[in-house]
Amino acid sequence: MSAPDGTPVGAERSIGQLVATATTEMSALVHDEIALAKAQLKQDVKRGAVGGGALAAAGAILLFSLPMLSFALAYGIRTWSNWNLAICFVLSFAANVLVAGLLALIGVIFMKKAQRGKGPQKVAASVKETAGVLGNAKPHPRQVAPANRVGDTVEAVARSSS
Repeated sequence: MSAPDGTPVGAERSIGQLVATATTEMSALVHDEIALAKAQLKQDVKRGAVGGGALAAAGAILLFSLPMLSFALAYGIRTWSNWNLAICFVLSFAANVLVAGLLALIGVIFMKKAQRGKGPQKVAASVKETAGVLGNAKPHPRQVAPANRVGDTVEAVARSSS
């Protein structure tokens, strides 16, 4: 098993290696935070687009289908009920408005979800929290090796003469 920089776990690493590892991990953390913000922003934009599309569909249905639907529905009601033709036209208009209102309600719900998403704000809060934790981080205390005492033998290090 080895650390991210390739050194064996448990082996003493130099300060330079520790700084390099910390820098690499901070860079990866920042890149991950940016990717998260992009993904959440994309989701919020998608919700907004769905809401806008539903509102546009509601308007199009109300605008283009009113004449045809009103006539067909009014004459259908007249055929089934023998009511006055004016009442039948009012009922057909009410049915069209009901459908358009339902689509508008769906559009408003999706628009509110997009506004409540707050994906980038969540990421910014996460970055601030991470920075706060790193700002308060203290180095791990290391045990100081005892100085050579009299009588302790010190192993000589063999060095090449070349």
